[in-house]
Amino acid sequence: MNTDISRKKDEFETLLCFSKAIAAARHRSDLWEIVNEQLLENIGASYYTLCLINEDGVTHSPFLYSAEKKIRTITGENPVMHLQHPVHDGIFDKAIDREEPVVFDLRSLIRQKDVPAYVIHWYNSGVKEMMLIRVCNGKEPKGVLYLYALKAGVFTKRRFGFFTGIADQLGTGVSNILANEKIELQLEEIRQYKTQLEQENRYLKEERKKDRLPADKAIGRSAAIRNVYELVEKVAASDATVLILGETGTGKELIAHQIHDSSPRRDKLMIKVNCAAIPANLLESELFGHEKGSFTGALDKRIGKFELADNSTLFLDEIGELPPEMQAKLLRALQEKEIERIGGKGLIKVNVRIVAATNKNLEEEIVAGRFRSDLYYRLCVFPITLPPLRERREDIPALVSFFIEKYAVGSGRKITGIAPKALQKLKAYSWPGNIRELEHLIERTVLLTSTSIITEVSLPSKNKMLFSRPDAETQVRSLADVEREHILKMIRLSNGRISGAAGAAVKLQLPSTTLISKMQKLGIRKEHFIDSGKETG
Repeated sequence: MNTDISRKKDEFETLLCFSKAIAAARHRSDLWEIVNEQLLENIGASYYTLCLINEDGVTHSPFLYSAEKKIRTITGENPVMHLQHPVHDGIFDKAIDREEPVVFDLRSLIRQKDVPAYVIHWYNSGVKEMMLIRVCNGKEPKGVLYLYALKAGVFTKRRFGFFTGIADQLGTGVSNILANEKIELQLEEIRQYKTQLEQENRYLKEERKKDRLPADKAIGRSAAIRNVYELVEKVAASDATVLILGETGTGKELIAHQIHDSSPRRDKLMIKVNCAAIPANLLESELFGHEKGSFTGALDKRIGKFELADNSTLFLDEIGELPPEMQAKLLRALQEKEIERIGGKGLIKVNVRIVAATNKNLEEEIVAGRFRSDLYYRLCVFPITLPPLRERREDIPALVSFFIEKYAVGSGRKITGIAPKALQKLKAYSWPGNIRELEHLIERTVLLTSTSIITEVSLPSKNKMLFSRPDAETQVRSLADVEREHILKMIRLSNGRISGAAGAAVKLQLPSTTLISKMQKLGIRKEHFIDSGKETG
């Protein structure tokens, strides 16, 4: 009798201490330590697994379990730890429907048909007896506590009240921890949203510092530029990817803004990345972001431009300067509509409309092996080519008036216009730098003019030497470039075949092994001569 009273007293004190420890637990690691360090020895169990019913209502998975180092056997890891199991597996369901614990002798249990894999594992690990206790949140069953003993007779019926008390305390602790995890997840989402807003705000401030022609005040009514405006109007309302082509200074960024500002995404900020202005080793982080500590110098988590542009437009300027390794990663992001931060553990879905721009001839870049053909076709869904200023000279007076007003106000000058002779001089100029060159010239002229009318403009004298493009006969090219282009031409003429009677090697009068070696040396890959989605025999 005294022994029974003493046992109940010990059990009561154990439950009291366990209850206090559970109340202080805030994380799974806290609960894991309490069960492993304070409880197992007091109840005579060697191992345990706490399984909870999943949201689907038909499977259960481990929430907490014994330290793995204790259960290394020839059978491998504990299958309960990493697998989902059916609620109705013949073992779990026998406990979830009972208020009292249920005890199994593993030697007898192992002989049953269709016994769960975890039962076989524990039997092979030396477990003799297993007890299952229902874990509830209030009166609602949430899961089952499995307790494993290496000898029989540990889980006696006279201690069922004690074991049930432990399970009740665990139910309270699990509910508290799950609620805390949900709160922490929500706080993390709030922190991420706050970080994104801060970055968007910083980005917006930087954009406001830059002057650009307003999208609602496009300058020019020439036939060439009206054709561009018509294309913008047709594509803006869609989510189609746009590739803006044209010489430097023709206003590609302005057209990108017009597309965005006329689209359903106009309420969000258009995000811009200049692919030529960012070092190659930082470009991936700029586009996709990184986690804290993912590389040297990553002191904080960074949200990339793709995430910033979610549900908005991402303008990829100077896309022709994108390094080859980043071309493949960009292609994947465009195809899958998902990204992964550097050092991240999961994929992030993004809804981004892409507008890209370049002053390069991307088809020539593909031939030269510097740009992927599959990425080109992914970007060139709706191309818009901007005319150079020399092909829309009738727009020069309106552009000059706009820039005079802009820079006169900015510099505090009272300049009202330009003399016809000076304007004629501007219209006769070739404008190799296009609208950007015109803008900078007017800005400089405004600063140098002391009268109310501009009567003289000083045009660059060495522009032909600076801006003229050498033709094919005078252009100096490396031997490697010439050889690469010639090999690619022969491969295309051979429909992608390298060897064989109709292969490029025969046309070049080279052994196929020598040609393959040259291709590797010159960086010629399959995507340089085979279109995406097209195979050759």
